[in-house]
Amino acid sequence: MGEYSKALEYYEKSKKIREISLPPTHPDLATSYYNIGAVYDNMGEYSKALEYYEKSHQIYEISLHPTHPHLASSYSCIGGVYSSMGEYSKALEYYERSLKVREKALPPTHPDLADSYLNFAACYEKMGDYTAALKALKNANKIQEKTFQEGNQAFASTFSRYGRVYRDLKEYSKALDYFEKCLKIWQKALPEKHPYLAITYSNIGDVHRLMGDYEKALAFHKKALNIQENVKCNPLECATTYMNVGETYREMKDYTTALTYYQKGLKIREEKLAKNHPDLAVIYHNMSKLYFSTQKYSMAMKYVQQAVEIG
Repeated sequence: MGEYSKALEYYEKSKKIREISLPPTHPDLATSYYNIGAVYDNMGEYSKALEYYEKSHQIYEISLHPTHPHLASSYSCIGGVYSSMGEYSKALEYYERSLKVREKALPPTHPDLADSYLNFAACYEKMGDYTAALKALKNANKIQEKTFQEGNQAFASTFSRYGRVYRDLKEYSKALDYFEKCLKIWQKALPEKHPYLAITYSNIGDVHRLMGDYEKALAFHKKALNIQENVKCNPLECATTYMNVGETYREMKDYTTALTYYQKGLKIREEKLAKNHPDLAVIYHNMSKLYFSTQKYSMAMKYVQQAVEIG
């Protein structure tokens, strides 16, 4: 968190200077707002991220040509925040706008178009529309295969998305295959403590849990937490790993340890997410299962009701 604070301090100083010295619609001012928004986005502070991304976007709309790449990126960032906030319809709306700009401005095999399709895939996966997610991933992969050499970092995100979709479809061998392909690329390209590696370890651990191999699951989650608890990363990614570890211990019937990890994950999610966010419903549902297993029925009902209220 210290590095985020330093980045914010630097960007705030830069913003103040630009606000004094530049006209209010100058693109450099938009860049300042965008940079501050990006830091808040990485911190999981989505309301603040949205506020600064929108300030940036308002300037871009006035000062830039309608097919300028910055506008497409701006739409994409706003869409990403809405997706993180669980507002998937709004996210898709902004992703559509971004794609339209890119289709007009860029050649059909430009990597930014692949990024647009990956955004769609992520959103559709969260919405449970796996057919649409796979179609978007196919479009992204097709562009990447024409543009990049095998093993390029760009493929890692695509493989990770494929892994998530196949995990949701309960095709665990396929999911594991894609997550391992993703891991292979990240291990070559990134330092060993990079947050992307942690996310991938956690995903692999979760698939091993779903396949019933709890020992392997915990080993991968331990690798993930070794990174997430010690380097700068989005705390919500750490919360997901805590939840995955909790699920593993719950299925192993170690309810005390499971509860410890659920509570760690819940604390972060309740601090960072809106009260009606779908990810909160997931953890409330999991905690209700745990309390039901330990015959604490009033607590189980409490969390069931909280999950149902979110929908």
